[in-house]
Amino acid sequence: MNDALRAGARIALLLAWLAVLAVAGWLLGRGLRVEEDLRRFLPTPRTPAQVLLVDELGEGPGSRVLLLALSGAEPQALASRSQALRAALAVRPEIALASNGDSGGIDAVPAHLRPYRYLLSPTLDSQPLDAEFLRGELEQRVQDLGSPAADLVEPLLPSDPTLETLRLVERWQPAEAPQRLHGAWFDRAGAQALLLVQTHAPGFDSAGQQAAVAAIRSAFAATTEQAPDSVAARLEISGPGAFAVAIRDRTEAEMRWIGTADTIGLLLLLGLAYRRWSMPLLGALPLASGGLAGLGAVALLFDGVHGITIAFGFTLIGVAQDYPIHFFSHLRPGESPRASVRALWPTLVTGVASTCIAYATFLFSGVEGLKQLAVFTIAGLGVAAASTRWLLPRLVTPARRDPARSPRLARLWRGVARLPRPRVALGAVAVLAAAVVAFAPGAFWQNDLSRLTPVPPADLQRDAQLRAELGAPDVRYMLALQAGDAQGALEASERLAPVLEQARARGVLDGYDLAARYLPSAATQRARQAALPDAPELQAALDAALEDLPFRADAFAPFVADVASARTAAPLQPGDLAGTPLELAVSGLLLQGDGHATALVSLGGLHDPEALAAAVAPTGARLLDLKQASESLVAQWRVRLLAALGVAALLLAGTVWIALRAPRRVLRVLAPMALSTLLILAVLRGLGVELNLFHLVSLILAAGLGLDYALFFDHAGDDRDEQLRTLHAVIVCSLTTLLVFSLLALSSIPVLRAIGGTVALGVLFNFALALLVARAPAVEHAR
Repeated sequence: MNDALRAGARIALLLAWLAVLAVAGWLLGRGLRVEEDLRRFLPTPRTPAQVLLVDELGEGPGSRVLLLALSGAEPQALASRSQALRAALAVRPEIALASNGDSGGIDAVPAHLRPYRYLLSPTLDSQPLDAEFLRGELEQRVQDLGSPAADLVEPLLPSDPTLETLRLVERWQPAEAPQRLHGAWFDRAGAQALLLVQTHAPGFDSAGQQAAVAAIRSAFAATTEQAPDSVAARLEISGPGAFAVAIRDRTEAEMRWIGTADTIGLLLLLGLAYRRWSMPLLGALPLASGGLAGLGAVALLFDGVHGITIAFGFTLIGVAQDYPIHFFSHLRPGESPRASVRALWPTLVTGVASTCIAYATFLFSGVEGLKQLAVFTIAGLGVAAASTRWLLPRLVTPARRDPARSPRLARLWRGVARLPRPRVALGAVAVLAAAVVAFAPGAFWQNDLSRLTPVPPADLQRDAQLRAELGAPDVRYMLALQAGDAQGALEASERLAPVLEQARARGVLDGYDLAARYLPSAATQRARQAALPDAPELQAALDAALEDLPFRADAFAPFVADVASARTAAPLQPGDLAGTPLELAVSGLLLQGDGHATALVSLGGLHDPEALAAAVAPTGARLLDLKQASESLVAQWRVRLLAALGVAALLLAGTVWIALRAPRRVLRVLAPMALSTLLILAVLRGLGVELNLFHLVSLILAAGLGLDYALFFDHAGDDRDEQLRTLHAVIVCSLTTLLVFSLLALSSIPVLRAIGGTVALGVLFNFALALLVARAPAVEHAR
């Protein structure tokens, strides 16, 4: 009867635990806001280039540009397909702008902005709106009305006889547009139709970029039915957003097969280790509890949870899977599970506390992403350990077999016991490893973030080719002008424009784009207003220009009204462009903050950065090398992380000292972890691997595993049976962890490969060194 009651209680607790996990997962799934902005994992910027890179580049023009190429059909068919695709993308909410060389007529200039055309256009800066000018324009309109362009010109004539609207449309085309064939952009060979697309989502929003890429592919598929003569046409998408989507898809695909292989391997390993198939399933409960607790803690303390926090957090709390393994391996017949876990708890809590202290240093790193990671890991490890201590023992039945009675394990332990204590040899190994770390050839740190991308070099080269064909902005170099407000920034841009024209004439760069090309400063607009004639003067000039021309005298009354409106209108401000195509162009190049504004100049085909920097210096413009800025930011991030690791090492040693209170024991626990870290670095450096931030974070996980192994060997003391149980637990822990991270090391994703390789090496070194250093001499007990 008692057995039945205990079994019922276990089932009830299991169901309750699963129900809590299900409810928690459901609540988190509903309310969790996942962030994609990589800037959360960057430190506070210090230099102007870093500020631009971190705070503004994700919203800038270069990061939102996607480059499209259509090929595989005749040029005329490709041009038709290009027009259809542009029209389809124009109505998609994910797409802010789609351009293929078709100006789109007067639709490119919204109706409420057309009276401002003479304030926005430079045509009349050197040409007065007098009878002579109007006469020449009207004579040209007579010819236009007899040409194929009549359908375009005729609707504009009453309000715009000089066609200033079309001049603006032409002016607002990309600064270095490719050639046009059949009304669409083509590459130099005339074999590929080209389009330039800007997304609403910023470059750092990988989910938004993914939606934009999906919208483009959907629109392209829809146009296939409308263009049967170009059904064989192929679509190619390039640009930062396309690369981000490809990386995300590739990472998710690899993580799926790695996760599947891990799950199967872990179930098999734990099943073989304990000969009870309930153990793998029950052992997953503390890890699942820790993961949900970590997510919940971050969601409560921060506005959102970053995707990297989720991915990295679940990796880092992987050490929590060792907690139930140690518990299972120390179960023995005749002893209750609660007594077994109670005996393990002091050692287990020391390892948990030490690891949490190490991660707590991230809270003072000044990087929000690392703070999230610290909260996730500390909460996750704490809950995983607590559930192993107080919940899991109530679900597990007493053991039927004791690992200490395994003949094979006993033979292995006798072989280990015969190994000498290699104090001198390990000292020599440490010196040799330190020499390799210090003197191995090649760069020690990897600062180039592009080296971490899994995008194939051929795709990067293709992107550079398309960018050159389309004259798209350079994603590395940019000019910046600082001013107190938006008008000051626009005026500075206008002073810079002649210098850039001279640089382009000298071949320093191929093209440029700046906000003042779309929106002149208020001062320039007022100067153009002053040059406009009043209504009587304009009417007199118009009457003189109309003599002997086939137009009615009152045909251009809307034109006179528009000029009169432009003479008295307040100059257009950036805020007046909301909801118009100009808003995107101007907002990406004119950045406004509290008490300051920055005018950006995107550059195309920069051939001589030093010459351009020298040419623009007198204007106050600064050439920003965003690649250099990213590298300096990575270096700054690394300094913060290394400082946090240094503090963590001291705190960790202090925690172990408080727990063990014996210098010899403390040294036996810390020495394997320290030497393993040194050996990992030596192997990586010896193989020519440049260390990046992911190696560093992975070293923390490897150190946590090593501390765990050493603490449990120390806990076993000189009792042979306890040593055998600990050996069994550490072998199972090592094999499961090695399986997970060895698969990650096989990934084609550089970040995953760095994490997997580093931790896999750490498992091997920590296991071997814990056996050699941390174990105590065994004392045989009578049986």
